[in-house]
Amino acid sequence: MIKGKAAVFFGPGKPFEIREVTLPEIEPEAVVIRVSLANVCGSDLHFWRGDAPLRLPEDGWIFGHEMTGRVAGLGSKVKTDSLGRPLKEGDRVAYSYFYPCGRCYVCLNKEPANCPAKIERPRGPAEFPHFHGAFAQYYYLRPGGTLFKVPDELADELVSPVNCALAQVIYGLHQAGLRFGGTVVIQGAGGLGIQAAAVARDMGAATVIVVDQIAGRLELAKAFGADHTINLKEVAERKDRVALVRKWTGGAGADVACDFVGFPQVIPEGIEMLRAGGTYLEIGTISRGAKIDFEPAQLVWGAKKIVGVIMYDPWVIPRALDFLVRNRTRWPFEKLVSHKYPLEQINTAFSDSEWHGRETTTITRAALVP
Repeated sequence: MIKGKAAVFFGPGKPFEIREVTLPEIEPEAVVIRVSLANVCGSDLHFWRGDAPLRLPEDGWIFGHEMTGRVAGLGSKVKTDSLGRPLKEGDRVAYSYFYPCGRCYVCLNKEPANCPAKIERPRGPAEFPHFHGAFAQYYYLRPGGTLFKVPDELADELVSPVNCALAQVIYGLHQAGLRFGGTVVIQGAGGLGIQAAAVARDMGAATVIVVDQIAGRLELAKAFGADHTINLKEVAERKDRVALVRKWTGGAGADVACDFVGFPQVIPEGIEMLRAGGTYLEIGTISRGAKIDFEPAQLVWGAKKIVGVIMYDPWVIPRALDFLVRNRTRWPFEKLVSHKYPLEQINTAFSDSEWHGRETTTITRAALVP
């Protein structure tokens, strides 16, 4: 019987508690992964802050999702990764953390990223398979989960953001229709926004503009391919920020604008920064109940579109790994995971990662080392 530690969350304002959890017997088509790195994602901070109401089990919630690790145990029917390459214990892997049901209207239409059942309710350590999230020593990849061997050229620090931040922005920009020679505005220079600058550049974007209020993050955005940055504290008026985007896009406005902030107040401004016929990519705002005042006529008269993306299709992960292999010396990916903490210091990691309401932060992504 194998046991491992897990950080259990009991709600906003309450500390994580480290508990010992027993691994279940591995199902024939499941995989147990020994977590190497687990990042504190922006969405994790939303839950931790209490930006959205949560119904938690009495025994708490093991969460976290942006991670990588090594195969610790294979179900009897698992011989290969999802691309058919031989898989064995000890192999480094990148993997999905959501499970489309395969039996609903959107799944039947081959849209697994849109499956309404793919993200489960919060589950605690008492419920099978016990290891539900990244903030633990093990992760149980359930039957139907996708996983891919990691190229030897990539360090764990480059791989840990793959199954969330990097995959999300690759899929999101794909869904938003960013084309070669296009222009893009990125609202938010956190983990997703920084990588979105590099992905947009790799996709052939001619102009990449990043908006944030933290100077250090904007400097990092430039290192990842941004042509222009806008500091909200230096350009305080919305009309002036929109004017700069018009100037840098030849007067037209951006082809694509993206919310990677997670606070809905940025959305109207981003839509205003679009050209006629442009597309707004909404990824950041996951908090149910958050609302804004919005003028729908902007969409009609401007022929603009809003595309919402919550997840990605499985094909994205191997392409994200290929993207890193191809560009690992082009941009300073090693700076994305800027701080590491042992699992026992998860409360410190979250506190240090908090940026909302602060003048600045030195953390791009904090990673736990279970």
